[in-house]
Amino acid sequence: MLNITNLQKTKLRLPPMALYIHIPWCSRKCPYCDFNSHERVKKIPERNYVEALIADIKNDLHLVQGRKLSSLFFGGGTPSLFTGSSISKVIQSAEKMIGFNDDVEITLEANPESVTPRKLQDFYQAGINRISIGVQTFSDQQLNLLGRMHSSHSAIQAVEMAKTAGFKRINIDLMHGLEGQNVSSALNDLQCAISTEVEHISWYQLTIEKNTMFFSNPPKLPDSQLISEIQEHGSQLLQSHSYEQYEISAFAKPRKQCTHNQNYWQFGDYIGIGAGAHGKITLNNEQTLVRTLRKRQPNNYLEKKNKGEKKCMSIEIPQRPLEFMMNVLRLKDGVPLKYFSERTGLHESHISKIIINLKKQGLMVDTEKQLLTTPLGFRFLDTILNRFL
Repeated sequence: MLNITNLQKTKLRLPPMALYIHIPWCSRKCPYCDFNSHERVKKIPERNYVEALIADIKNDLHLVQGRKLSSLFFGGGTPSLFTGSSISKVIQSAEKMIGFNDDVEITLEANPESVTPRKLQDFYQAGINRISIGVQTFSDQQLNLLGRMHSSHSAIQAVEMAKTAGFKRINIDLMHGLEGQNVSSALNDLQCAISTEVEHISWYQLTIEKNTMFFSNPPKLPDSQLISEIQEHGSQLLQSHSYEQYEISAFAKPRKQCTHNQNYWQFGDYIGIGAGAHGKITLNNEQTLVRTLRKRQPNNYLEKKNKGEKKCMSIEIPQRPLEFMMNVLRLKDGVPLKYFSERTGLHESHISKIIINLKKQGLMVDTEKQLLTTPLGFRFLDTILNRFL
């Protein structure tokens, strides 16, 4: 357990800065989804929403503190419901007001049914240089059970259209642990994704979350033993095709990891704009950490009186070690030990006893300069994190 009395502070240092842009509308609400997404029932107020996003950026300029953006990420919802022109306006505003690093990564999430060759070309010309396609499964039967609107054929078509539009950085989102799924069918999904030759595959387990249709009427999912077998064989298959696991649910070809998500997991800073968007910011002058939150409901968010408004909450000192570890230990290669003091404002001595015990138990690697789990520790992250409560 962490001793939170007499915590010795150190100087916080500004980490890299990213921008998350939330677009909350979907063509249909999926039964497993607990994100802030809302089924489109009439025309999306796209123009007003873009104006609100730009107002958010302007209102948060004081949080930038001299940094340029290392990445932007359009998430949702289904950002690909918006036009390339709207996406371009947000990107141009962010570049003008904040500025971009030379190697800035700009990702947009897209669903197969909401893209066309022309639309993908528009996104590419708007400045999107990485696209994440929400496939979830290549089984038409499973797609129907998940409430998805596309087919396996249209998913493959979407990947090919993205390549034709100019995208070289493409991610496919896939789920495993689906109703009726076995090792063979899970591996078939992965093999289909691998055959598209994309550089990045996000492969994560379906879980039942509160406030979803599946929570009220849950499907019968595979048991824990079968899930373990799927994960083991799936990881081996991905690795055999040069996809390196660098995070719990992320696999990438060498040097093709997602910059934006790595920044989250390294406890970096990010401004969150859009309905329900979260942010995490280091305030250098005040030497403190805060989280920000926008109004969740699109109609409330778009009200004129609320434009640019957000709620700020301090990340109190006793919370910081656990929050830091919950992020960085997701990374298979861990992070430099110095990040703990630089990004929490706490001296490394406050976690040293816990780390020593975890090393003795074979859960963390015995190294002085890196916070890194062993393969056993990576499998049992909850056990490690409980020590920091």
